[in-house]
Amino acid sequence: MKRGKNQHIVMHSRGWAVKGAGNKRATKVFSNQKEAIKYGQKIARNNNSDTKIHGRDGKIRAGNSYGNDPYPPKDKK
Repeated sequence: MKRGKNQHIVMHSRGWAVKGAGNKRATKVFSNQKEAIKYGQKIARNNNSDTKIHGRDGKIRAGNSYGNDPYPPKDKK
C-alpha cells in the first residue's frame, strides 16, 4: 500500500496549521494546536503516513506513525 505525505503541525500567523510534507500552503489552519493535531492525525491515518508535531521553536517535539513501520520496536514486553 502506498504511503501518503507526512503531516506536519506547525505554527502559523493565524494559529496552528496542518501541512503535508513539501507543501508550501497549509491544508487547514486552526486557532489551537490540539485541534490541528487531531485533524493531522486523521489525515495521516487515512494515508498510512506519519504526524510530525512542531513546537513554537519550529523543532519537531513529537510524532506518530500510522502505517506499516519498516523498523518496528524490537523490545518484547
